Amino acid sequence: MRVLLVEDDLMIGEAVQEALKDASYAVDWVKDGHTALTTLSYQHYDLVLLDLGLPGKDGLQVLAAIRSGGNPIPLLVVTARDGLDDRLRGLDGGADDYVLKPFEMAELLARMRAVQRRKSGNASPVLSNGTLSLDPSTREAVASGDSPVQLSNREFALLQALLLRPGAILSRSELEDRIYGWGEEVESNAIEFLIHTLRRKLGREVIKNVRGVGWMVSKGS
Repeated sequence: MRVLLVEDDLMIGEAVQEALKDASYAVDWVKDGHTALTTLSYQHYDLVLLDLGLPGKDGLQVLAAIRSGGNPIPLLVVTARDGLDDRLRGLDGGADDYVLKPFEMAELLARMRAVQRRKSGNASPVLSNGTLSLDPSTREAVASGDSPVQLSNREFALLQALLLRPGAILSRSELEDRIYGWGEEVESNAIEFLIHTLRRKLGREVIKNVRGVGWMVSKGS
């Protein structure tokens, strides 16, 4: 899952970026509102973390521009502005949640997962296609009733991308886009290697190869 972090405080930005990477997210970090909007115009993201006190263009203006353009991307405001008026403007302006600084990273990650569930229309915290299940909070996968298997960060990110859209075929570039952030080196066979390790852990049939197109997990019944 790929996240856009919009934060001008260097200390907070660095800490959140590293914590997100440790939690299996691909994360790109920008430091002002204009760059955030430009980036969103050409790069796909699964979620935005948006500070309000930004240089150039205020976070509420960024939020307004995103929603007025019809972009339904999950978005959490993460800010030190704790006044009721600011919170109401953020939520009424289209934010899916409003997180006050300082915060515990574990709570932010839980709120991110909750927003993703609401946006996808899936009330369960566990992703599943009926035969394969993935718990985002523990990064454990279970195939066909077997024991839970712990996944690496990138194994989890790849399987999550597929299970968010069971039945859909994702190409190599689409999977790379969800696993790797800016500046991260991607080896030519990285996706094939991750799929190989997932099949070794969970069984060969969990991920299907559509020759010349990409990979998928079955939609289930």
